[in-house]
Amino acid sequence: MKYTVKPAEKSIVKVAITLNTQEWNDAQLKAYAKTKGKFNIPGFRKGKAPKNVIEQMYGKGVFYEEAINTSFSEYYFEVLDKEKDIEPIDRPEIEIEKLDDKGITMVAVIPVKPEVTLGEYKGITIDKVEYNVTKKDVDAELDRLVKRNAREVSVDNRPAQKGDITVIDYSGSIDGVKFDGGTAEKQNLELGSNTFIPGFEDGVIGMNIGDEKDIQVKFPEDYGAEELKGKDAIFAVKLHEIKVKDYPEVNDEFIKEAAGEESVDAFKKATKKKLKEANDKRAKAETEDKLIEKITESSKVDIPAVLIERQIDNNVQDMEYRMMYQGLRLDDYLKYTNQTREDYRNSFRAQAEKQVKTQLVIDKILTVEGIKATEEEIDEKIKEQATAMGKEFDEYKKSMNERQISYFENNATIEKLFAFLTANNKID
Repeated sequence: MKYTVKPAEKSIVKVAITLNTQEWNDAQLKAYAKTKGKFNIPGFRKGKAPKNVIEQMYGKGVFYEEAINTSFSEYYFEVLDKEKDIEPIDRPEIEIEKLDDKGITMVAVIPVKPEVTLGEYKGITIDKVEYNVTKKDVDAELDRLVKRNAREVSVDNRPAQKGDITVIDYSGSIDGVKFDGGTAEKQNLELGSNTFIPGFEDGVIGMNIGDEKDIQVKFPEDYGAEELKGKDAIFAVKLHEIKVKDYPEVNDEFIKEAAGEESVDAFKKATKKKLKEANDKRAKAETEDKLIEKITESSKVDIPAVLIERQIDNNVQDMEYRMMYQGLRLDDYLKYTNQTREDYRNSFRAQAEKQVKTQLVIDKILTVEGIKATEEEIDEKIKEQATAMGKEFDEYKKSMNERQISYFENNATIEKLFAFLTANNKID
């Protein structure tokens, strides 16, 4: 087998693979051996007819397609093993340049990673992102701790009021006909939470335990269920219970029990430290994003459509998984938002183009600067994960597959990249 490589146009490489007479004949013999069982030839048991007999009946080229497919797959990957600079981004198209008794020349039209013209990526200036921890932030964490530890206490000596947690039955109907999802029993509803249809919670305010009442509401025009949009409805409501939240007193004893800290002051100090660590991590990530975004904006690249479509697919799939975790199907979401799947895909297009360009720019800088994680740096990342999981490093690493190792290698490489960029640019 002989081959030649030549760039054809932007993001396309053509590889011409030529098989001599013997190689082409061997490919046809392999095709015959693989497919002979498909032919019914009079006078022969199925699969036992000689190659030349099948060719006489069905034509000389009867095995060509299978021979081309088989030999191309074999020799194409052999070429890729030798030509490390060729980085395919999609399956190649096959063109037949020459075919006769003396051999065949197949041309692989290969979409490859596009060339990136880097803009300035050293010596540029950006503003550093910073987030400071305030007293208000710490107090908010303390408030959340208090609310998490609140008890619900029943009250029976007054009507329901805003802020109460009520236990109700309700049954909704439109023009006297009940609708799906409009009925529930012993449902908790916090008045003022705005979790129900506008007007419903206001209608419960003022009811006493045991009261029954019809509450008239109007579904919003943008309500999720098409059949209920803008409709007037009546909910028959019965109030069973009124509860209020009893918040614990904030003192050292409460903090010890609820947070494991010795005192209120100790909790505040620990909380401030935790928030600062989270803020610093967030600020670092956003600063790095600003830096790579500025570099990407000044860089030039013609992005192949296949990369954009693939990134859109990834984004859609990611959102579909997130919806599943929330108990929502994508098809239902599209129905609620009155979108087609194509509309939804196109909503990710600009984001996908930016993501692909950013990744291509990052890859180019890594190549130009020769930035690559060492085995020690990769192991350090794996150790961090092993420690977090309470496992020994050696045991944990042995249990990992190639894909998992690659994940840590990528993390270590990207961290090394941003260390390089931070050192070579000015961050005020």
